Amino acid sequence: MSMSIPQNVNIVDNILPIFKSWVPEWMIKIVLFILLLPSIVLFFLPITNIQAAAGYYGSEPADMQFSVALFYAGYVGSYSLERRFFNYLAAREYFILFTFLLLLTSWICYQTHEVYIFFPVRFMQGLLFASTVNLSLSLMFTRLRSERAREVSFSVFFGLLICALPFNNIVTADLIDHFNFHIVYKVALFSYLPSLILLPLTMNRIRLNVRFPLYKLDWQSFALYSMGLVLLGYILIFGQEYYWFADRRIRFSSLGFICLALVFTLRQRAMKRPYIDLRIFRSRNFKAGLLVLFVMYLCRFVSGITNGYFSSLLGFDPMHISYINVFNLLGLISGTIIAACLVIQKKNIRYIWCIGFILLLIFHLIMFYHSDVQANEFNYFIPLYIQGFGIGLIMVPTIIYTISSVAVSRGTSAAAVSLAIRYLGFCASIALINFFELYGKSRHYNAFQDHLTALDYPVAQHMQTQANILLTKGLHPGLSAKGTEKLLIATVNKQDQVRFAMDYYELIAWLIVGLLLLIALSPYLGKTIVRLRSKRLSPA
Repeated sequence: MSMSIPQNVNIVDNILPIFKSWVPEWMIKIVLFILLLPSIVLFFLPITNIQAAAGYYGSEPADMQFSVALFYAGYVGSYSLERRFFNYLAAREYFILFTFLLLLTSWICYQTHEVYIFFPVRFMQGLLFASTVNLSLSLMFTRLRSERAREVSFSVFFGLLICALPFNNIVTADLIDHFNFHIVYKVALFSYLPSLILLPLTMNRIRLNVRFPLYKLDWQSFALYSMGLVLLGYILIFGQEYYWFADRRIRFSSLGFICLALVFTLRQRAMKRPYIDLRIFRSRNFKAGLLVLFVMYLCRFVSGITNGYFSSLLGFDPMHISYINVFNLLGLISGTIIAACLVIQKKNIRYIWCIGFILLLIFHLIMFYHSDVQANEFNYFIPLYIQGFGIGLIMVPTIIYTISSVAVSRGTSAAAVSLAIRYLGFCASIALINFFELYGKSRHYNAFQDHLTALDYPVAQHMQTQANILLTKGLHPGLSAKGTEKLLIATVNKQDQVRFAMDYYELIAWLIVGLLLLIALSPYLGKTIVRLRSKRLSPA
């Protein structure tokens, strides 16, 4: 999702003829926004209501998580290759082509019930999403000559991306509650039609650049890179479920990933024009930015734990969870706006990062101490807002910082790698959550079993109380003992859920503390600000 700012200065003079003379600038922005929004909604759509999606396709929740990873992998893998098509095709015909293909993929998702048809289509949607984002942002950014306007537009786009998940929850929760899951793809299908109608009406057949032939497409690097990303997502998402290397699928996938990574690295070092220029890793600031992005994405997707807590323990349905997440959405919007102001004011990056991660630390501490089997939903409004505010504050400045830390000629590679790191953060967060949920819950369950016996007086007293309650509600005396045992098991399962959530919050809190110490003790960050126009770090 990281985008380098287009570097072709000759584009600016060619942007105006792309749109017809009667089209005002505000209409251009609306057309581009209408084109971007459905694709952003499709990004995290399968995990907005993961149980409904898994039930519709007859699969497991992990399969729906993997479908998002496939979309992400298609986006990441095709980022560098897509720029060749961007330079080859005229803007209008390119827009119409990939919009029509997005319509086709949405129709296939609407028609199919088979997850193995759904998977490759999701990967294709990721490829098309890269085209949508690259061309839309190029048309936006090249019209913005001032640095301030670029920073604001950068913030708007990436703010829109980080708001995708809570926004999807709000938009689709009521829809999925009344219809089958696949109806959302029918809605997406119709949402592309306005842009497909408006684009031919408002755009001329003008090229952004000189037409470069496609005879030397580096499809080999694309294939190696994409397959490696898909295997990495598969390993991280299904690893804990298959007991990692005890399963042959994980062993073979890991071996394949290592081989692909080795071949890809050797190929990039040997090529004159590499798919990804590995010299970007020589920059200390670039590596610092990648570390911050990775940790931030671990913090961002802790919402999966929080929503699971609301659903399984507090008993909220998806609609109520989406309403509660409005506070998280408001926090994301507020944080993005404040971050844009701080970047415009040339605040140093250490100041922005410290505030953002301190807010995230506060959120995890609040959730650690307020997790219980019974709670009032009002207690979580402020923590959700704090988390959203912290993520919004960190996201855009870190992306700008990362891309700005390398030479201008390597900006595309820096953007591609920062995008890959965020993909890794997404998959790693799922792996950590699966570890704590599948392994941590069983560990806590066994620990409770060691202490819960019929000889323990508190346990015996609790079971007697529950038995009396069941008898007063009309249960047959012969069944009260079995009913009491089931209630005890249900209570233990709730406690397991609470404990695994607390363990995860504690781990991320310690990770944030370590990162804050690293930021505070790094002397070169104290006088570092970001200048988006030059893509270089400027000492204050």
